[in-house]
Order: sequence, then C-alpha cells, then structure tokens
Amino acid sequence: MNSTFDITRTSRKIISQILQNYTLDQLNKIPEGFNNNIIWNIGHIIVVQQMLTYNLSGLPMMISNEMVEKYKKGTKPEHIVQQDELNEMQRLLVETIDKTEADFIAKTFNDFQEYPTSTGFVIKTVYEAMDFNYFHEGLHIGIMMSIRKFI
Repeated sequence: MNSTFDITRTSRKIISQILQNYTLDQLNKIPEGFNNNIIWNIGHIIVVQQMLTYNLSGLPMMISNEMVEKYKKGTKPEHIVQQDELNEMQRLLVETIDKTEADFIAKTFNDFQEYPTSTGFVIKTVYEAMDFNYFHEGLHIGIMMSIRKFI
C-alpha cells in the first residue's frame, strides 16, 4: 500500500504546483472545446477519492456535501471558484491523503460496497479503490495539462 500512497502524493504535488502557477482567473477559465476547467478537475479529484474510499466504506468523508454536489461525477463548473474555496482545495489535497493513509494503517476500512466504474472495472475492495484512484487522478492531470495550453 505504501507505493499507492507515494504515487497519490506525487499526483497531488503535481496538482498543487498547477494551483500555484496559475491565477484564479486562469484556473476558472473553460477553454473553447472543453466542458470544464482546471479548478473543477481538482475539486473532482478530491471528491472522487473521498467517495471511493470513505463513502463506499460507509464512513464519514472529510469533505462537505456541498463540495460533493459541485464536483461529483456528472457535474460541470457552474460557479466561479473564489480564493477561500481554492485555499480549502489546496489544504484538502494533502490532508485527505494523510488521513486516508492513517486510516488504512489503523484498519478503519472494514466494510466496502462494490462499485462498477464507468471504465468497466469493478472495484471490490478499498485497496482496489485507492489503486483505481491514482489511475483516475492521472486521467484528470492529463486533462489539466491540456487545458493549461489554452489559458
């Protein structure tokens, strides 16, 4: 499991650098031909990780229901993210992974509800959820890399 968290932290470091290198206006911009922006992808990554691990394990998530509603699968940017929300995302990028790793070590994840992903892969355990999560984050980092060419 250590490599899974190392990979996820590397992913989150890349995302954090993107946040630091672009203005709020740039992060909110939806380029022509895209249906979302960089900041939506970041919120989405945070929400999906929490839903895959905590929600599917029947545990409370570290994020608000409001955040889930804004960034869950099937949503799109419908508001301009302000600095306070950006700051919260920056914090959550690190804290959610630190807590998830601590909870793995503490064996907090006992029950897991099987989940068929849109890729056709069926996640059967919380371990598979974290493995799938870094695949998911990689996809969205790729999207963010594409978007930043147009902002």
